[in-house]
Amino acid sequence: MAELQWFIDAAKPFRGMQINVVSETLTTHKYESEVLAKAFSEITGIQLHHDLLQEGDVIEKLQTQMQSGRNIYDGYVNDSDLIGTHSRYGKVVPISDMIKGDAAAVTSPTLDLDDFIGLSFTTGPDGKIYQLPDQQFANLYWFRADWFDDPDLKAKFKQKYGYELGVPVNWSAYEDIANFFTNDVKEIDGKRVYGHMDYGKKDPSLGWRFTDAWFSMAGEGDKGLPNGLPVDEWGIRVEQCHPVGSSMSRGGGTNSPAAVFATQKYIDWLHAYAPPEAQGMTFSEAGPVPAQGSVAQQIFW
Repeated sequence: MAELQWFIDAAKPFRGMQINVVSETLTTHKYESEVLAKAFSEITGIQLHHDLLQEGDVIEKLQTQMQSGRNIYDGYVNDSDLIGTHSRYGKVVPISDMIKGDAAAVTSPTLDLDDFIGLSFTTGPDGKIYQLPDQQFANLYWFRADWFDDPDLKAKFKQKYGYELGVPVNWSAYEDIANFFTNDVKEIDGKRVYGHMDYGKKDPSLGWRFTDAWFSMAGEGDKGLPNGLPVDEWGIRVEQCHPVGSSMSRGGGTNSPAAVFATQKYIDWLHAYAPPEAQGMTFSEAGPVPAQGSVAQQIFW
């Protein structure tokens, strides 16, 4: 109650003000738009309007605003991949400058930056924090532990491949498991099962399907901390936060043997081991499919 009272008191000079923010269409942001924005408006008297747009539209609005200087939105919830753009353009106000400067009096005394996971991803090369992490995609290996623990399935797998059925530690083991469930097991409890799940519809989500992690999982990015310097998981070589080339001839990795291998495996596995309808799905459509019970594992979920 004391924290809420602080918001009520701090907002008094700004009651009636209208603030417009935008984010991409994700469930997290839907909650922010429909629940948190409404609560903030009721508590503070500041009319907060939170739009939801497709990811590409959010970037288009942001780009237009930075280039024209015309205010379209007061605040953006954008991908932290834009951190280099923000630090170079000088068009946005870094949050770490705000909370020490003009906005010090309206910065919650209970705000603890160390509470946020992934703050390094929203910190520019100048050491300034440009955004606070809002939501993150955790790329995971997912599998049906009950199927992997089934004695009958374990015995059949070991008989065929000569090693224990378990979480794969390399791409060839993943492929063995995908083949086993798709072509040997085929059916569990009267239901057709598959050893792999993915998505293949032409869509912006297919782009970052590769660039966010797939290539680097095959060894295309550099090892080390911060992640992927000087070649990041997109295969782009970066010097002082400036991209200097993505092809191998310019020090990058998007056409490296690892990237070619990863792309070919993506195509092969999608056609051979995933449900046929996966080829026509986007990220959002494919995401819930493993939970429906007919997929044994997913390397990238």
